[in-house]
Amino acid sequence: MSAPAETTTLPVPLSVLDVVPVTSAETAVDALARAGRLARHVDELGFRRIWYAEHHNMPGIGSTTPEVLTANTAAITSRIRVGSGGVMLPNHSPLTVAERYATLEALHPGRIDLGIGRAPGTDMRTARALRRSLDTGEDLDAQLAELMGYLAGFPAGHPLERLRAYPRPGSLPQIVVLGSSDYGARLAAALGLPYAFAHHFSSQFSVPAMRLYRDGYRPSAAHPTPHAILTVTVVCAGTDEEALELASAWALSFVRLRTGQPPSPFPTREEVAAHEWTAGERELADGILRAQAVGSPDTVRDKLLRLIEATDADEVMVTTPVTDEEARHASFRMVAELAERQRQPSG
Repeated sequence: MSAPAETTTLPVPLSVLDVVPVTSAETAVDALARAGRLARHVDELGFRRIWYAEHHNMPGIGSTTPEVLTANTAAITSRIRVGSGGVMLPNHSPLTVAERYATLEALHPGRIDLGIGRAPGTDMRTARALRRSLDTGEDLDAQLAELMGYLAGFPAGHPLERLRAYPRPGSLPQIVVLGSSDYGARLAAALGLPYAFAHHFSSQFSVPAMRLYRDGYRPSAAHPTPHAILTVTVVCAGTDEEALELASAWALSFVRLRTGQPPSPFPTREEVAAHEWTAGERELADGILRAQAVGSPDTVRDKLLRLIEATDADEVMVTTPVTDEEARHASFRMVAELAERQRQPSG
């Protein structure tokens, strides 16, 4: 791949994914308050949307209920789109999800996104507790079709034709299919829906999945053209070394997850400094960091430009798992300066 052309701005709008990291040195109350301040910050900076991911039984992540965080953030911001990135639909009744997000859309018209995924967002034991059974008898495509029917109406003769999600807002929440493999890409393309790919934890599949989505896209009335979002871990600081130090806590957290260690709070900088890395852990962490955009503004810009070129992304969703609030806000400021601020409503 050729090097990206010289430019001072990124060619696509930027958004935010917040998993609300919680360290061992703080309470969930602290982390959730920090999440609210971040939402106001990125709203002021002109980011297009902010999403919250559904995770369970993870002491280092505070985003178990995206709809609650969405309601809070929409109430304390003025223009940014807010939603889930995403709701893990097999964990829930499609009607319940439709009612929750219809209510959110009625409260905040034109600002609510409903990102949908199929992973449990947790370990299998917790998934069983959430779902009561791991054998749902249907896959995401059937559950998503049911959810969309509750929101937009079922066709005549459908067994659920008379069922609706109430309240009935004047507009509908924006549904986006999430994915970390080819399944979500195929489903989003077949339904004519926007698609968000999780490059931040599945970077090896980004290019084929995004191409599969675009090549197979079937236009829909609401979305005549595809819209592909690439979610990337981005940590930006004054120098590459500073950014790598800030990102090291996330790298250690990721290594713990990938190597099957028990769930633990997000590591503090002191815990990272005291950690004795094995050769295997260091190799895994270095590979994880290389695949993302971590570094000075110039480094981050160049990495994001290469990723946009390789995946043909229409939008980049930035996730910055840093708990140093001042450094995190500074990272988002620097990233915002790399892109044109697009404040018009998004599709």
